[in-house]
Amino acid sequence: MTHPLPADLHCPRIATREGGPELSRIVAGMWRMTEWGMSVEQRVSFIEQCVAMGVTTFDHADIYGNYGVEGLFGEALRAQPSLRDRIELVSKCGIKLISPARPEHTIQHYDTTAPHIIASAEESLRQLHTDRLDLLLIHRPDPLMDFDEIAEAFTRLRQSGKVLHFGVSNFTRHQFECLNRRFALATNQVEFSPLYTAPMFDETFDGLQDLGIAPMAWSPLGGGRLFNAGDAGAENLRLVIKEIADRLQRPFASVVFAWIMQLPSRPLPLTGTGRLEAIKVAVAGAGFTLAREDWFRILRAARGHEVA
Repeated sequence: MTHPLPADLHCPRIATREGGPELSRIVAGMWRMTEWGMSVEQRVSFIEQCVAMGVTTFDHADIYGNYGVEGLFGEALRAQPSLRDRIELVSKCGIKLISPARPEHTIQHYDTTAPHIIASAEESLRQLHTDRLDLLLIHRPDPLMDFDEIAEAFTRLRQSGKVLHFGVSNFTRHQFECLNRRFALATNQVEFSPLYTAPMFDETFDGLQDLGIAPMAWSPLGGGRLFNAGDAGAENLRLVIKEIADRLQRPFASVVFAWIMQLPSRPLPLTGTGRLEAIKVAVAGAGFTLAREDWFRILRAARGHEVA
């Protein structure tokens, strides 16, 4: 059963923290863009249509698309320069992939040294055809990361105007707080969905809520597994969400996005699609709140047991 979307869809905006960047509540994730087969004109149109519905924040990483996505997006910004001042660009650095695009890499590893962070940010600026990033994240915690050195790199990039705000991705609460004490971080982008609820229970979201910092949530639909995973637990979860969606006459995925955004830490979920209709469904999730009982029905199905 398909349910119609509201005619007046428009994505709200929030600041991730006091003094932090203001982003669209739904963030358009670009990591699959090399798979979308879009011409430059189609990419421009896609960005413009996202912006028209209030989805103005676009999430990148240097490594996405085998180091190719930022260049594709940058071609669109070069073709339509007026777009840049209407959007927020997020990127990540710190992972070195083995890739024909980086023949000097002999082993996949992390690099969070100041020279690499600065060089990565500058390369992202070149690829994206822009003079600034709105937000730069360290992509993964690095066993060799030196918090003071990362803070120094962030300070240098901010002073040069090349990056306006900084954050991290996939950090534990403790790792986040160690770096945040040295440099004010805007967010922690972590995996979260009804199929992966760990941040709700491992202090990640609690710690961010305590600091007044909104997380970003990647893979909010479980990488699509919410629609097609074959195990009994996922099937039961799907049926519970479908029952609520049908009763509320809302799209299935809108209910999932609403469930995530209802958390008091104020998560910003990422999409991972080139389909505008799917992004509209995500935006619709920002337009309603689930009854507490329905919210807990999804949590119970997600965890496979009652709350104690």
